[in-house]
Amino acid sequence: MLTARSVDLPEWVICAGCNAPAYGNRFRRDLLVCPECGHHERMTSDERIATLLDEGSAEDLGFPVATGDPLGFVDSKPYPARLSEAQAATGMPEAVACVRGTIGGNPVVAAVMDFRFLGGSLGAAVGELITRTAELARAERTPLLVVTASGGARMQEGALALMQMAKTSQAFRELDEAGVLTVSLVTDPTYGGVAASFATQADVIIAEPGARMGFAGPRVIEQTIRQSLPDGFQTAEFLAERGLVDAVVPRHGFRSTLSRLLSAGARRAAPPHDGGGRDAEPPGTPLVTDPRDLPAGETWEAVRLARALDRPTALDYIQRITDDFVELHGDRLGGDCRAITGGLARLDGAPLVIIGHRKGHTAKELANADFGMPAPAGYRKAARLMRLAAKLGVPVVTLVDTPGAYPGIEAEAEGQAGAIADSLRLMTGLPVPVVSVVTGEGGSGGALALAVANKVLAFSNAVYSVISPEGCAAILWRDPDAAPRAARELRVDARSLLELGIVDAVVPEPGGGAQRDPGAAATALKAAIRASLDELSPLDAARLVEERRVRFRRFQALGEETS
Repeated sequence: MLTARSVDLPEWVICAGCNAPAYGNRFRRDLLVCPECGHHERMTSDERIATLLDEGSAEDLGFPVATGDPLGFVDSKPYPARLSEAQAATGMPEAVACVRGTIGGNPVVAAVMDFRFLGGSLGAAVGELITRTAELARAERTPLLVVTASGGARMQEGALALMQMAKTSQAFRELDEAGVLTVSLVTDPTYGGVAASFATQADVIIAEPGARMGFAGPRVIEQTIRQSLPDGFQTAEFLAERGLVDAVVPRHGFRSTLSRLLSAGARRAAPPHDGGGRDAEPPGTPLVTDPRDLPAGETWEAVRLARALDRPTALDYIQRITDDFVELHGDRLGGDCRAITGGLARLDGAPLVIIGHRKGHTAKELANADFGMPAPAGYRKAARLMRLAAKLGVPVVTLVDTPGAYPGIEAEAEGQAGAIADSLRLMTGLPVPVVSVVTGEGGSGGALALAVANKVLAFSNAVYSVISPEGCAAILWRDPDAAPRAARELRVDARSLLELGIVDAVVPEPGGGAQRDPGAAATALKAAIRASLDELSPLDAARLVEERRVRFRRFQALGEETS
């Protein structure tokens, strides 16, 4: 294979993925991505920095590097000789370059590994450089980006190299405690001690197509336990299917993706939205807080409208009301439920985490989203995003629209009840504003798991209940045709929910339902969320938690009083 470099590039190169020839200049313009098969050729740290950071913004952090030979290690040659050869071949003092700069104008501190230097191995010097970079990010409260490319811990430094896993992990924990966003960009390959420390400890993990990541490499697995490996094992796509990375992003999309992440995760003050200025968005319909201001309609009609296929979904609303939305995937435990969507975004410039039940408008879309019924991985993904919001100190907004949690063998085997319970407990203690809006169906514990909030709102044709009307009718009347009667008895409609105090306010819908005018519904939703966040934002963490707990503590049998 001809190695493609940004300098002294041959006129023609041969792709390592498909062996097709590619014109050198085109290969460079395509950021070393094969135009035939999409294979991503490895980059040097300098090339990676030039590709990711804004032009002219990169500044070397200038940390001193002191690589020693603690063991006096010799294989076919002494370790110091190997170091000297690597330094001469790469022009680098060690296997990581540490810089500060901007991406899309957003400040970032970055540690970029280079596989050419002893396989990007994690030795004491590399661990020290990454730790110092993380400490600088913490001191300056600037997001940290790590770009990984490594075969694992450096064998020539023995247990001292092993300790770097703990040291860098400690630095990342301190970034968590400081509320500083961390992002990991996984490139090929990322194995061993790097994969089992900072590469997978970031708040957001994105990977290049085909990049391999794992603790034990394929050769070790095959030789140790004699197990054959499936096609695509440990590739970015394999990991994404199992919820272990947030996204697989082609190289051309890295800078824009990182820019949106850094923008959404930055603690910048929101611009004023007091209604002034010719570009100000008109206010939405005022929230209804008095049940008498809502018509006493037919409850079953609300059920029908809440379930309508053409009703806007959470993703429809997110795309209309937020900016810079970056969807994040996976529970980091082995699953990525399709019935939950969520990520970082901005609402009128203010950062937040937004999460919703995913549905669809066609039978195919509904089936792909498991009809909006989350599995345990969905609730764990939502919990992961809520913890990220708590770390960054940004609000959580949830859009609730589900028939209920997924009722299946696998869901039960994977701990459905425990996943819902954990979400309920987590939300009661989130130290940030939480606003939940029932936009369609609020089905049982599957809905409540995303609705333990400071402010709980509902669209005027939304429904919320302990059980579906059909389920209630089948159990109590043994007659599925009694579902309309069950809906009335359960009082699932918005007017009843407001009377009972289940919701704090109702968002009026356009005539005929939100599906008749999705734009107007989105405008009303955005205004409702914004008004709720404006009310909650001045409160400190302790007050937010206290008020949320008081809100849910008050639910009791009519006539009872809490002592």
